[in-house]
Amino acid sequence: MSNYKLGLDFALEQDQKDVLSSYRNQFHIPKDKDGNDCIYMTGNSLGLQPKQTKAYVNQELEDWANLGVEGHFKAKNPWLHYHESLGEHMAKIVGAKPIEVVVMNTLTANLHFMMVSFYQPTKTRYKILIEADAFPSDKYAVESQLRHHGFNDKEGLVLWKAHQGGELADYNDLEAILETQGNEIALILIGAVNYYTGQYFDLKRITQLGHKHGCMVGFDCAHGAGNVALNLHESGADFAAWCTYKYLNAGPGSIAGCFVHERHAHNKNLNRFTGWWSHNKETRFKMRDEFCQLSGAEGWQLSNPPILSMAAIKASLELFNEVGIEKLTQKSKKLTGYFEFLLKQLDDDTIRIITPNNPQERGCQLSIAVKNANKSLHNKLTEAGIISDWREPNVIRCAPVPLYNSFQDVYHLMERLKKILNK
Repeated sequence: MSNYKLGLDFALEQDQKDVLSSYRNQFHIPKDKDGNDCIYMTGNSLGLQPKQTKAYVNQELEDWANLGVEGHFKAKNPWLHYHESLGEHMAKIVGAKPIEVVVMNTLTANLHFMMVSFYQPTKTRYKILIEADAFPSDKYAVESQLRHHGFNDKEGLVLWKAHQGGELADYNDLEAILETQGNEIALILIGAVNYYTGQYFDLKRITQLGHKHGCMVGFDCAHGAGNVALNLHESGADFAAWCTYKYLNAGPGSIAGCFVHERHAHNKNLNRFTGWWSHNKETRFKMRDEFCQLSGAEGWQLSNPPILSMAAIKASLELFNEVGIEKLTQKSKKLTGYFEFLLKQLDDDTIRIITPNNPQERGCQLSIAVKNANKSLHNKLTEAGIISDWREPNVIRCAPVPLYNSFQDVYHLMERLKKILNK
């Protein structure tokens, strides 16, 4: 869509045409000091709570109260198999087969568990490649893996850097790194959507490049799951992991998701950490059997899952299941395009967009670099009832989330921003 227009009437018209507009009413919107809805633009950091979440969590609390341990079999949603339906819904969101997806642990823990299996360094091939501006937790995780295996974390870390003076990573540079160091790199681990710039990487292209040079390839999809069509199976990636508290609206610190490509589903020779929940379901409770590896992504589980946390995910995933990732991304492109259009009308050198302008290379997040790293602009937006977030050294991140943000949200955000800049 490119025929955007100025004025409130256009935003009102787009909201009336929006087939997803009713879903906004299914979320709790934070209020400002006057009791009005805030303009919430930070679903890329913590998604809003679906109104049905409380009922889903309360159902499990009631079953626990009334059934005790019998809830594993007799609850309305029996706990023993609770995670299985979540994996099926999640697979649709990330573009995977059900056997490839499991809901478990938390994000960085999952990355470590994946590296136990897919980072198998040798004396000559031990390096790990990440994007230079990766989310700090990813950098800390891979550095600790290098140290754990006895390597120097400075020599072993290869950074895919943006061109000097720019923010976006270039695939030609990645190719050049792999041509010169590919035979030394054991693992490529990239954030599918970069947390800082909002750049959505071509996962299939990166995977093919990595595999061409004999590297394992994984992705941190924290800012991608529920935001873009990841198509993880088609990408051919060896593994991926993501949190569920951003675009997937499952609550602060909620349990995470994990993908392992089906070509690894039955490979019992892969090194991994195990626990009783990765044991064959048919014999898991016989308790005396030797370990029997469960196939698929479920085979990377360790412990029985936290049902109360999963209830919140269930509430959100059912909304995603109703809508489908295709409709979400269609609206996302229109909504984010409108946001970009209005930002460009400002023609103010105080701010500039650093997120790619190609809709295929981004999700709904636009990262706005502020001249002279002036955080006061972000503070004034907050005072004006706009909830966004600041990322050092100089970026305001705004994410018009298609499930609950509207064209009017974007319009009113821009009107308040204009007033602040004009002052």
